Amino acid sequence: MKKAILIFTVFLAACTFQTKHRGYVFPPDLESEVAKIKTTSQLTQEIGSPQAKTIYGDEVWIYYGVDENYRGPLPLKYDNKTVLLAWVNGKTVTDIEVLRDVDLPKVIISEDETQIPAAIELNALQELFNNIGRFSPAGLGQ
Repeated sequence: MKKAILIFTVFLAACTFQTKHRGYVFPPDLESEVAKIKTTSQLTQEIGSPQAKTIYGDEVWIYYGVDENYRGPLPLKYDNKTVLLAWVNGKTVTDIEVLRDVDLPKVIISEDETQIPAAIELNALQELFNNIGRFSPAGLGQ
């Protein structure tokens, strides 16, 4: 009986419930807040600097926020995903769109690594010998 209580106590201690917010913390009335925004200075003052800006096509500022829910041994779950897209033309904001959980496509993240074009793959020994002579001794000011 004591072993069962001990195992149950350890299992219960592992079942923590924790929510962490990642990215931007948007106000609950986000749609009404962004309806008043007309310039980029207002946008940066109300929401902040964007996490990303597009480099091709129309200039779009991208903001993202999500809640990560930890539930003990259960898989990590994401809730309240929000993406704010702001189309910018110079210093004016031409359009703003707010996407919530239901608006976002179901994207499955691959567990593989993305290969970098022209990357040089070295093992630990090659890395060690590659760094010989690359660093100057301390105190020489070089």
